[in-house]
Amino acid sequence: MFTNLLLATDSYKHSHSLQCPRNTSQCYHYLEARSSKNFREVTFFGLQYLLEQLTGTAVFTQDIDEAEQICALHGIPFNKAGWDLLKSRHGGSLPVEIKAVPEGTTVPVGNILLSVENTDPDFYWLPGFLETLIVQACWYPSTVCTLSRGIKKTIHKFLVETGDEAGLPFKLHDFGFRGVSSYESAAIGGAAHLVNFSGTDTMAALSLIRHYYDTVDPQAYSIPASEHSTITSWGPANEQAAYENLLDKYPTGLVACVSDSYNIYNALEVIWGTNLKEKVLNRNGTLVIRLDSGDPTTMVVDALEILTRKFGYEVNSKGYKVLPPQVRILQGDGVNANSITNILTEMAKHKYSASNIAFGMGGALLQSINRDTLGFAYKQSWACVNGIGRDVYKDPISDQGKTSKRGRLSLIESMGTLKTVREDATSDLLRTVFKNGEIIVTDTFATIRKRAEL
Repeated sequence: MFTNLLLATDSYKHSHSLQCPRNTSQCYHYLEARSSKNFREVTFFGLQYLLEQLTGTAVFTQDIDEAEQICALHGIPFNKAGWDLLKSRHGGSLPVEIKAVPEGTTVPVGNILLSVENTDPDFYWLPGFLETLIVQACWYPSTVCTLSRGIKKTIHKFLVETGDEAGLPFKLHDFGFRGVSSYESAAIGGAAHLVNFSGTDTMAALSLIRHYYDTVDPQAYSIPASEHSTITSWGPANEQAAYENLLDKYPTGLVACVSDSYNIYNALEVIWGTNLKEKVLNRNGTLVIRLDSGDPTTMVVDALEILTRKFGYEVNSKGYKVLPPQVRILQGDGVNANSITNILTEMAKHKYSASNIAFGMGGALLQSINRDTLGFAYKQSWACVNGIGRDVYKDPISDQGKTSKRGRLSLIESMGTLKTVREDATSDLLRTVFKNGEIIVTDTFATIRKRAEL
């Protein structure tokens, strides 16, 4: 979260108020996910979190004084007259209008997601100044949300083919808190994942959803679970006692136990599958055995072969083996979009239902992405100069993939898909969400989840 809006930008933005054509009165910018090798669509999320921070007085006198001093030390010009005017005329509120596609909407890449334009002609430079903050606020949660939703589609496909779709919301659990670069990343990235799933250990996301998405109950859940320290502190000779203690302390419901601290095969075959077998089967709940080392694909199939032999199984209506409801497995190591596909494919080859497994995903979910994953870009496409509107665009001969859009834009539905066109007020899916310092529209988290459903 920024503390001074005037410093929440790239340095060179402070020099741009003097660079536009003389008598410029309005500038129109847009955001898009320009392209992707891995995704054909983007699920938009995260803007409301930023807008809540921009509401009301966004610029204070002390902000202007601080920015003036830092810009002087930094060797860049500072538009003091412009910021002083914003403070005196608008009370520090931002004279811009932001239109955006509703959060949770899935849009083909290469289309407009939001637009920004000034509402006061003296602040034509402000939409461009806000680029850094808006891009940063949107690319990360939207990319996490898109990645999470893509994995959801993969898991859903295998559940349809081999198992029961009812368990889908809990098939991908967020383990990413410790692997991201900041608390704020964990909060907004974790919230983005929860648009698609209901399982997380990233508690920062719950707080953000409650505060910024008008939601008392985020409907996001976790379960009691061991880690290696709580198992290995018993010592190798007491591994079984450590497992049994977990069952005793949590006699009902779901409980997860990491089981690879020493010899995963002995843990599956002897401790869980023999010595504690009856205690597991007589328990009113589900033991989730977590695998956390080795080749994920090999380990999952090996574990299922042992567990189905020791605990038994049923063959479901689709012809795939399912463990008793008291036992499931969780793969929590080496998990990413590709490994999930590989694991589920190998399971299906061996006639194991996807209902037997859930996944825990950490850095690959919240950290192993960047702005270029979906090619997020913020460009100017229209301006008013001397009272006349003009298209603004780039069209580099050296890279046609970076040709930008022209004119004022709308997002419309046409022939079953969404596409960007010249401004069309009658059917525009973009809606005004922020204007002159006020949020115009907010969504609850439940509403966003509904939009993002497969």
